[in-house]
Amino acid sequence: MDANLINPFIDATLNVLGTMASTRARAGKPYIKKDKVARGDVTGVIGLTGEARGTISVSFSEKSILAIVSNMFGEEIKELNEEINDAVGELSNMISGQARKMLEELGKTLHGAIPSVIMGKNHTLTHMTTSPVIAIPFSTDNGDFTIEVCIEG
Repeated sequence: MDANLINPFIDATLNVLGTMASTRARAGKPYIKKDKVARGDVTGVIGLTGEARGTISVSFSEKSILAIVSNMFGEEIKELNEEINDAVGELSNMISGQARKMLEELGKTLHGAIPSVIMGKNHTLTHMTTSPVIAIPFSTDNGDFTIEVCIEG
């Protein structure tokens, strides 16, 4: 997959978490994901259509998302609950939206569907394309999360 399609998702992730959650994230080395097991405990998934089709997912470890949402709300959140579910959907939507805006500036117009959120240990993700799934691991001071991007066309 073209780095020009991946970099906007990295940049958008760093920007959204820094702005909305005062969280400094560090991107690791992207790799091709071979299995369907999510790398986190809570995952936001957004389908993409337009000039290409695919999916983006943001999968947070429990520790990382509790810290991120606590920062967003200005109060400590101690357990995975409906507020976490809603926040993951909104964060996924913001990351997708910013990345799609950057891609549009590069001449590729994509539209995002409404996010779905999956919660639970060892859940699986199926990206509905034949293209490889590119996973980008991120670390924060309070745990890790992974973005997965799969775009064909």
